[in-house]
Amino acid sequence: MQIYQVGGSVRDGLLGLPVTDRDWVVVGATTQEMEALGYRLVGKDFPVFLHPQTHEEYALARTERKIGPGYKGFAAHAAPDITLEDDLRRRDLTINAMALAPDGALIDPFGGAADLEHRLLRHVSPAFGEDPVRILRVARFAARFAPLGFEVADETAALMRTMVEAGEVDALVPERVWTELARALGEACPSRFFEVLRACGALPRLLPELDRLFGVPQPRQHHPEIDTGVHVLQVVDRAAQLSSDTRVRFAALLHDLGKGATPKEEWPRHIGHEERGTALIEDVCQRLRVPNDYRDLAILTAKYHGVCHRAEELRAATVLDTLQALDAFRRPERFAQFLLACEADSTGRPGYEQRPYPQAELLRRALRAALTADGAALAAQGLKGDAMAEELRRRRIAAIRHAGIQDGPAPEEPA
Repeated sequence: MQIYQVGGSVRDGLLGLPVTDRDWVVVGATTQEMEALGYRLVGKDFPVFLHPQTHEEYALARTERKIGPGYKGFAAHAAPDITLEDDLRRRDLTINAMALAPDGALIDPFGGAADLEHRLLRHVSPAFGEDPVRILRVARFAARFAPLGFEVADETAALMRTMVEAGEVDALVPERVWTELARALGEACPSRFFEVLRACGALPRLLPELDRLFGVPQPRQHHPEIDTGVHVLQVVDRAAQLSSDTRVRFAALLHDLGKGATPKEEWPRHIGHEERGTALIEDVCQRLRVPNDYRDLAILTAKYHGVCHRAEELRAATVLDTLQALDAFRRPERFAQFLLACEADSTGRPGYEQRPYPQAELLRRALRAALTADGAALAAQGLKGDAMAEELRRRRIAAIRHAGIQDGPAPEEPA
């Protein structure tokens, strides 16, 4: 029995990044031998064990054989005669196909260390083309390592395009697409995930509503980048700078989805894109089985981000209406997420990154002021029903005005 450290922990160690989880491959052992040593079997599709003390994962060396379409169409084979190189060969990228021997020696049969040095994401073997999930994983690694200058190798990009043309991505189940997308949103540069998918042709298959934004113009005076697709990727990266919350980043990504449905004769203006966007977000979230909290924040952001941007122009009554529409009184955490997504939209443009976003503090101040109007006190005075609602609204508007939020001019239609 020989045990080797493998995968991401080896890669990250060579990059000088923190290593939190370590994975191990066991060569020359059987399931019975592992269990006799106290390892607990947890793998369903192939033998994976938990170490009795560290609880780290130890997998028997294995090979995989394609037997059907999609990412589930594989048969795994684990046996004592499978070598370490056999196991490493089945992995996706060379930088993930390295191992450390017990004495610390690097085992690198496919040139992963050189690709780390040259900042390349390169597939290990043609078997990469058998698993469409690997397209998503490459895009996610591109998002993770973009700050270090990593790029997809030309031959890997070409293979990914061939896979898309062969219809492999069409076999991906929605839950797996969402899992990889959500992970990508948590990476350092989430825009790269979508850029890589677009470059290989997968984005129109997986997220046509987002792909449709590229080439759609916006007014230059508000959007120096002009292209709506470019804009939303800048915004999602700005959201990543402002918040680690992937719900905020998801809302930022989809906030302008409705602009892809604007009739061309109305370009570059996009009147009504907010309402169009909410329907499209519903479609995306239903198709990909997106969790409700992600969906709800994205819909509110799409519908009300323009109102938030014009907060300084709003009448106090309209500010209150906006707070109520956002359910800010009952859902202050989601309201805070909404403000972050709106700030990302406003400052996620070339030359705007360092500009203040006073609208967020104005709405936060308005909420604090409105909360001072006590509905319980009104009930104690005997008010109820419509009379109580009208008086509570009057007091909240007065409190918002008292907080220094005066009636501004009626807002103009957004571009």
